[in-house]
Amino acid sequence: MSHESPLLDHLLEFRRRILRSVVAIGLVFIGTAIFADDLYELLAKPLLSSLPQGATMIATDVATPFFTPFKLAFVVALAIAVPYLLWQLWAFIAPGLYRREKRLVWPLLLSSTLLFYAGAAFAYFVVLPIALNFFVKAAPEGVLVATDISAYLDFVLTIFVAFGIAFETPIAIILLVWTGVTSVAALRAKRPYIIVGAFVVGMLLTPPDVISQTLLAVPMCLLFELGLLIAGLYSPESTSEQPQG
Repeated sequence: MSHESPLLDHLLEFRRRILRSVVAIGLVFIGTAIFADDLYELLAKPLLSSLPQGATMIATDVATPFFTPFKLAFVVALAIAVPYLLWQLWAFIAPGLYRREKRLVWPLLLSSTLLFYAGAAFAYFVVLPIALNFFVKAAPEGVLVATDISAYLDFVLTIFVAFGIAFETPIAIILLVWTGVTSVAALRAKRPYIIVGAFVVGMLLTPPDVISQTLLAVPMCLLFELGLLIAGLYSPESTSEQPQG
């Protein structure tokens, strides 16, 4: 029974953290749902500014005009609630971490959140206007571009996630060095391959034009160098510590 009680306590604590997270997302969603249409208008602005005069977006399903803005409102609520969700995660795992791990994990959680937001913002303000303008102008003569609002939302969210993950490059490097998988010197030696890989990723995740590919590859290369710089400042401690709880 002595072995089951700690496990039960952990499960109950995990359930409390999950319930708090769900309630937080629900409360934020109530606020974002009120402005669901306004949020979608803001999201559609890069496309609408690229469409020809008089062209509009369309809805191919009857319920799409109602559900699509609320889907966006939920995604926005989830993004807003991320700091609180990470705090709940931190509170759950912190008692089992070493002191050195506690000093490193919290800054990593905070910086990874900010980097993901930065990647999504970069995609919205820089990449989307260029990419959408390219797609609209690439349409054959006589073809009217009329994008479905649900398909556009899925496309934009995919771009946001792709750039958000790409901007996590420094965190990935720090974790690789921290866990001993590789070293800063080894990563520096592989710099030419990393640069080529960044452009390959840019080719796969962006429209097929050099400008859009470069807009993703160049930030990834710069973030790679930033990750090397930060990882180089970290010196793993050789002393062993017991978890604090």
